[in-house]
Amino acid sequence: MSIVKIERKNHICRATIDRPKSHNAINFAVMDKLETQLDELEQDSTTRCFILTGSGQKTFISGGDLREFHTIKTAEEAKPMARRMLAILKRIEQLPCWTIAAINGAAYGGGCEMMLAFDFRMAAPHATFGFTQGKFYLPPGWGGLTRLVEKVGRSTALLWLAEAKVIDSQTALRHNLIDHITESSDWQDDIWERAQNLTKNNRPFIKNLKKGAMRITQARWKAIESELDSFAQFWESDLHEERVEKFLNQK
Repeated sequence: MSIVKIERKNHICRATIDRPKSHNAINFAVMDKLETQLDELEQDSTTRCFILTGSGQKTFISGGDLREFHTIKTAEEAKPMARRMLAILKRIEQLPCWTIAAINGAAYGGGCEMMLAFDFRMAAPHATFGFTQGKFYLPPGWGGLTRLVEKVGRSTALLWLAEAKVIDSQTALRHNLIDHITESSDWQDDIWERAQNLTKNNRPFIKNLKKGAMRITQARWKAIESELDSFAQFWESDLHEERVEKFLNQK
């Protein structure tokens, strides 16, 4: 069974992270699959919209796989993992097609960082969101701090990161963290229909719009990349180690 399932239809590619027992957490195997898929999306001129979602109804992406990543102990070891995810999210952001994060359930930590790299974030009514990195004595490390400030403003971003609390979809919509809450009983069909509406023009047209929308924010790449060093420093701290150990021992 593939841990990332791929469907293609009518200029749309949908990828589903399928690790329900691990709450669709990102691990090295998922990174491998995403990189392979991005290779294809960057070259496939027929795809005009890319959708990413999680399997089931409970979790979109719960963040990085703490059990697997907990084997990483030092800042120098943590940097390659975080740098790899930074590159994946940058590639998603720069795809010459529209991108939709279809948030089917809880998005926590790195799951929120992941969705922020997409052009549009569309959520099921029951979806919840939590920038919960602080519970593990970590700042965002995949560009999430910069992108969150862009979406919701400095004060709200800092408050959410400081409190590490979980918010519902209505709160997320009110603060522009997401763009749409599905109303259909079959929310996946609703998102698929909205994706279809984005495929009326070809990739050169889409690429032109996306590139133009980024011209005034080029300095952001330096801000995003600078998150890597602070993330790695906190990763090797004793407090991070203690909190992850406590979390894993509860499960």
